[in-house]
Amino acid sequence: MYESPGWLHELWVARDVLWQGFLTSVQCSALAILLGTLVGIVAGLVLTYGTFWMRAPFRFYVDIIRGTPVFVLVLACFYMAPALGWQISAFGAGTLGLTLFCGSHVAEIVRGALQALPSGQMEASKAIGLTFYQALGYVLLPQALRQILPTWVNSSTEIVKASTLLSVIGVAELLLSTQQIIARTFMTLEFYLFAGLLFFIINYAIELLGRHIEKRVALP
Repeated sequence: MYESPGWLHELWVARDVLWQGFLTSVQCSALAILLGTLVGIVAGLVLTYGTFWMRAPFRFYVDIIRGTPVFVLVLACFYMAPALGWQISAFGAGTLGLTLFCGSHVAEIVRGALQALPSGQMEASKAIGLTFYQALGYVLLPQALRQILPTWVNSSTEIVKASTLLSVIGVAELLLSTQQIIARTFMTLEFYLFAGLLFFIINYAIELLGRHIEKRVALP
């Protein structure tokens, strides 16, 4: 009697597809987190210290993006960019959508952390001869970083989970790769559990990074 191959055998056969899907998920998540964090820091600083006319466009960006589902952002970037004459790949469009989403959340995190600091610290920094940017770099941002880190880790893990939405625009990330394997093997539970384990590994690595940075910036 014919005996179908076991899950470990199918896992070995599909190892290259899963590895490529895993790398794609890591790449799009890492890019979105890195770029989104940079955008969020700039937006957060402008929202805290900028003039009204500087704050207005960033306030509009943050409010609109935070109120829009990630799924809609991904689809909007994928379909609207070509309509505006910007040729972009599915991977680029998905990463752009995740970056915009991450940036809006980081902006609010940074703004809240900076506004929570005592207002007298900026005046004290100026009193000892520090410029505005020196006060930010040496006094305010290091203190705000300690408050930002836990929430930043949560936002980053949300970006990793949201990266599964890129499958709807044809990006062969981990979820889509897993679904393609399941369509061939019909081993639904086994491969979904394995994909869940891989996503856990990515998020756990982000958590470990956050803990490491938190220890480095902690007060002695």
